[in-house]
Amino acid sequence: MSIIEPNSLLSVPTGQLQISELSLTTEGAGGEPIHFSLVIPTYKEAANIKKIVEILSGLLDEANSGNYELIVVDDNSPDGTWEIAQSLMPEYPQLRVMRRQQERGLSSAVIRGWQVARGSVLGVIDGDLQHPPHVLLQLLHAIDEGADLAVASRHLEDGGVSSWSFIRRFLSRGAQLLGLIILPRVLGRVSDPMSGYFLLRRSAIVGATLNPVGYKILLEVIGRGNMGKIAEVGYVFSERQEGESKVTWKQYVDYVRHLIRLRVSTGRLKGLSQSMTGFPIGRFIRFGVVGLSGVFVDMVILYLLHDPTTLGLPLTRSKIISGEIAILNNFFWNDSWTFADVSMQQQKWRQRLKRFLKFNIICLVGLVLNVLILNLVYNFIIPNAYIANLIAIAAATVWNFWVNLKLSWRVTQVK
Repeated sequence: MSIIEPNSLLSVPTGQLQISELSLTTEGAGGEPIHFSLVIPTYKEAANIKKIVEILSGLLDEANSGNYELIVVDDNSPDGTWEIAQSLMPEYPQLRVMRRQQERGLSSAVIRGWQVARGSVLGVIDGDLQHPPHVLLQLLHAIDEGADLAVASRHLEDGGVSSWSFIRRFLSRGAQLLGLIILPRVLGRVSDPMSGYFLLRRSAIVGATLNPVGYKILLEVIGRGNMGKIAEVGYVFSERQEGESKVTWKQYVDYVRHLIRLRVSTGRLKGLSQSMTGFPIGRFIRFGVVGLSGVFVDMVILYLLHDPTTLGLPLTRSKIISGEIAILNNFFWNDSWTFADVSMQQQKWRQRLKRFLKFNIICLVGLVLNVLILNLVYNFIIPNAYIANLIAIAAATVWNFWVNLKLSWRVTQVK
């Protein structure tokens, strides 16, 4: 058994969480800068660390000819993850290990790893094998093609999650929706802002003072970095095979705190204008036409239910019924026309039901907004139910278009 010298571990940086420029002291042993540094933050991953190092080293040895480094940053795991990683260093010369004893947390672990990294491209991947390693090569290719940030996304056409429960899906989508409301110019730039699997150019984050909370470091990178072009690559999030999940309610609380902190501290973020290249304008127009058909359905049903010459039902009750029927109408046409390319690949009734539930939840929130505005306008501004309803529909339509387009029209379950 080989003896590892204590000084073979990386020193843990202290002070502010900032990434510096590459210098002569951060170059590789051969005198040439290292192209790529990948940080693997770990805590109690003794069962997985050897396998992920082996897989990543094999991929990068072939693709990068050794011009890379793997940096394991372990938070003093009680199962000895850092010791196992350290014992692998003689076999894997590109492997470096840091043991943190004073700090805790995934986000700060990633940044501390980037601070000692020697690469012009920085990255992060989970140490539990839930992020498929082969996607790393696609992310690297996107960076080499000019992207400042390349994100692995579960919400692209070839992405998904393997077997998440309904509750976990609901919480994930709810967290994304909340982020879109609080930080639209940050979360609106990527389809999967909750992703923990991404690469970025070092130059895009140099000098920024990072202040992350919890696990979602991508929010911090986009919000405080200088990200021009962003690329995305689809991937399927796999279930953990070894070890235990670290997702708790505290992580959701930290996520909300992080959103609020970013919103307060960054104000109007700079450099977040997006190119319209590739914007699905045709799909957007079809979505708008469907929305107009929903307005017609809503108005007709409201008249039939509320008008004194017909059923004469109370306004609020009539509006709820007419709004839900309009939602059904919009879902049918969006599923069969606007997003036909997606729905044709997912024709099972369970998949269609899941799409409807997603669409309905978003639109029901819009319906609540619609009812509130309708009553406000009708009772305090314009005592005409139909004019008030048009105003309410206009406000709710903005909500429905924006959120549905951001969250996308697809079921993320992949067998």
